[in-house]
Amino acid sequence: MAIIRALLVFALLGLNSFVWAAQVETAPATAAAAPAQPTGRADFSVATRKVFVFRATLAGHSPQDRLEAAQRRLDKALSAKGPQRATVNGLAEGSQVLLDGAPLFLVTPADINALAGDTPQDVAHDSARKLERALAARREASDPRVLVEAAALCVAATLAYVFVLRALVLLRSAVKSRFERLLGVRLARVSFRNVRLLDAHLYVSFLRQVTMAVVWGLRLLATYIWISFLLGEFAYTRSWGEWLKGYLIEMAVGIGQSMAAAIPGLLVVLVIAALARLVMLTAASVFKRVESGELQVGWLDQDTAAPTRRLVNIVIALFALAMSYPYLPGSHTAAFQGVTVLAGLMVSIGASSIVAQGAAGLILMYTRSLRKGEYVRVGDKEGTVVDMGMFETRLRTGSGEEVLMPNAWVLSNTTSNFSRDGVIEDGFVTEVKVTVGYDTPWRTVHALLEQAAGATQGIAAEPKPFIVQAALSDFYIEYRLCAHAAADSPRARAEVRNHLHQNVLDGFDAAGVRLTSPHFHHVAMKQA
Repeated sequence: MAIIRALLVFALLGLNSFVWAAQVETAPATAAAAPAQPTGRADFSVATRKVFVFRATLAGHSPQDRLEAAQRRLDKALSAKGPQRATVNGLAEGSQVLLDGAPLFLVTPADINALAGDTPQDVAHDSARKLERALAARREASDPRVLVEAAALCVAATLAYVFVLRALVLLRSAVKSRFERLLGVRLARVSFRNVRLLDAHLYVSFLRQVTMAVVWGLRLLATYIWISFLLGEFAYTRSWGEWLKGYLIEMAVGIGQSMAAAIPGLLVVLVIAALARLVMLTAASVFKRVESGELQVGWLDQDTAAPTRRLVNIVIALFALAMSYPYLPGSHTAAFQGVTVLAGLMVSIGASSIVAQGAAGLILMYTRSLRKGEYVRVGDKEGTVVDMGMFETRLRTGSGEEVLMPNAWVLSNTTSNFSRDGVIEDGFVTEVKVTVGYDTPWRTVHALLEQAAGATQGIAAEPKPFIVQAALSDFYIEYRLCAHAAADSPRARAEVRNHLHQNVLDGFDAAGVRLTSPHFHHVAMKQA
């Protein structure tokens, strides 16, 4: 069926060519001219080919009048049955185009675009060449032998076109089945800890769509070439075929020139990216040695080496991006610049809180207020620091609770650090507060608290725990037991504090000392 439809198409084209040839025999000059246009120009066309454009008024004659006169002269020259040779003759008023020695029309300086570098003589010679090609196409359209040869070539081109379409269908089926087999096997092997990570059917569907798009693109290209070939084989439609071919070649050349013009810029971008990567690797090597303790730098320590390395990498990447931006293809276009401005506006509006959190994280890191593994109290939150990120700090209480605190909140609250006494490495200071009435001697309370600390596993014997009277209130004395513990994990620290509290309760209970403080109220008796 496709072959029959194609044969019908080129048969209709051939019929149109024969009809047009018959019209040529009855009318010697079939110069189809466009009607006068609002701009005052008139197109002089022969055999669907534009030969010249009349733009100026000459000796009181409008461009349309000049066009009609040129058509009459052409009909008269063609009726003479001459060799149909176009020449150019220079005059004071401009350049004259002649056909077989008979004047046809005059090219004046007002008919050309002087700003584009055109001259009347160049335009006249170009019009003469176009006229000869148009007349040759006119003669060819009236030759039955040429039409038969063109029809035969169209049949061969149509058969080739049908074969290409069929081959593309087979290629699509073969590629689709091969993709399904290969991806189904390969992606099934991609796993992590015996868990398949990728779904093969999603990638198969995507590649099927890509294959379909490529096949349709090749079909459209084949159709475009086939139509331009058919139009180019007949004189009546040859100008259209030449236009289609020229447009395709121009587009291909434009794409090739754009790609070639982008290659130097891409090379510069690759060089900048390679140098930035080299600098990043060099900086990473230095910072990793500082982080591991192999290298000692005065302004940098192990805790700040990792964030400093990340900051340096970000700065290098931003600098490389700024340097390579002018060399990216399309960076100078309005669309590219509009997208970058929009992205920058969105980041500047929506990232204010992120910037604040990041700045707070940097302040905490570089002021060394907190370090990983330290036991701290921030506000009403108490626990071991398990992670310090750019935007948040994590505490683990040891009782199954992990507290996430924004860095800006940490920076705005008072922080108590129990791991900075410098006595026990990786240890912390723990304290117990009790209130006992004035009826119990303070030496007894001291002895009971020291006894509870000594009975608690995990409390260090050296330095020795000590007790201070923190406050002398109206009804009781506040005692504070301070002891050092060597525990370094959140769970162990929570257990040490729990056991210490238990031993304090047991010791005071065994000694008969009440931890509930008495309150006295004076009531004035009113005498009668």
